Amino acid sequence: MAERKPAKKEGFTAEEKAAMKARARELKSKEDGESAVRAAIAEMSPQDRAIAGRVHEIVKGAAPDLTPKTWYGMPAYAKDGKVVCFFRNAGKFKERYAMFGFNDTAKLDEGSMWPVAFALEKLTAPDEKKIAALVKKAVS
Repeated sequence: MAERKPAKKEGFTAEEKAAMKARARELKSKEDGESAVRAAIAEMSPQDRAIAGRVHEIVKGAAPDLTPKTWYGMPAYAKDGKVVCFFRNAGKFKERYAMFGFNDTAKLDEGSMWPVAFALEKLTAPDEKKIAALVKKAVS
């Protein structure tokens, strides 16, 4: 009877490892959040950078009390130190679209099920209005 080799264990991807290292740096950093977010956006591909920059302005306008910061290397926005929403660029994990998401601190509850993340290939005027409304609701 042939001996079976154990299945190869899957570890973290290079992108996941980079995100964890970014988070460790963030926890030690004394850099202000606005500068960190702008630096994270500047490192993105041109398409992601355009979307992220616009999302940054929308979030700041819709909820000026949220504090910009980076979270696992991504632009994020926090209330009382807890991340409410974040932007994940497509290049971060080699995905085909960027994502705007909300954490459980966001007050978006609607029945027993509701969306907490949205794919973004580009931003239209209706998309921008929807993001602003969701951010306002999330912090209400």
